[in-house]
Amino acid sequence: MFEYELHQIRSAELRREAADQRLAREAVRGARAARREAASRAAEGEVHPGGQRRHWFTRAA
Repeated sequence: MFEYELHQIRSAELRREAADQRLAREAVRGARAARREAASRAAEGEVHPGGQRRHWFTRAA
């Protein structure tokens, strides 16, 4: 009987740990999605903020 109770306790602990890990993964996934969404919103803004444009090469004559 004692072994059965230990088994039940261990089983309940494992279930709680699994639920905690799922919750942590979900939080990480949500944060990652929020960062991606913020990055895509920033990418939809102005192409050249402030009207300034960087010239990589000098003009040809």
